[in-house]
Amino acid sequence: MTQGILYGIGVGPGDPDFITLKAVKILSQVDMVFAASAAKNSHSQAVEIAKPHLKAGVPIQILPFPMTRDKLVMEAAWQDNAGTVIKVLEQGKNTAFITLGDCMTYSTYGYVIKQIQKLAPHIEICSIPGITSYQAAAARINTPLVEGEQSLVLLSGVTGGDKFRELSNRADNVVFLKAYKNAADIAKALDEAGLADKSVGIVKCGLEGEQIISNMNVFQEKKPDYWTLIISKKSGHCVENEKKTE
Repeated sequence: MTQGILYGIGVGPGDPDFITLKAVKILSQVDMVFAASAAKNSHSQAVEIAKPHLKAGVPIQILPFPMTRDKLVMEAAWQDNAGTVIKVLEQGKNTAFITLGDCMTYSTYGYVIKQIQKLAPHIEICSIPGITSYQAAAARINTPLVEGEQSLVLLSGVTGGDKFRELSNRADNVVFLKAYKNAADIAKALDEAGLADKSVGIVKCGLEGEQIISNMNVFQEKKPDYWTLIISKKSGHCVENEKKTE
């Protein structure tokens, strides 16, 4: 039997209209859908976005991934879940692994396909890019991410602002993704670099409860929602006409 094709599909940052035509086309054809969730939570926003585009009755399986920094535990989860996906593909079923944003940007899918390529190199993999949260956020506040010869650094905010402290003198523009857990330290690092007043936080971009925060002190005082990112620009922002939260 011919094995199925694995499609990695980025379904966009949350707004259901921010999904590509190619993603919609593939989603309407696949025989099985996988999505990731935290081990303690089976909810998947990616599934909610994709559901209207799936053919009737297609099976959806949520794969649990532990939220831990223990590398051995994470690698075991990647390998186990890769094995689950491989079993379906080797039944000849075309399968989608869906992710929020872009499937190749800070995505669980990236770790899973490394395991699949190692365990089953004969499997065909096709990755469909998606709109990222930081692209949507920059568009929402009408702020170019980069211009001319400027540089852009993309950072994970999971461990706070230390990585930025190492790079702050070298980047013209910085995006912190997953900024919610250690937003206070990120805000502190931006203040240390003299960039607090040149930074904007976007919470739940394009979703109900959206907030645009131009005062980094807000993050020092209260931990923000999970769906939070920060864009910092040495040249500054212009968000006077946008909905802001002080």
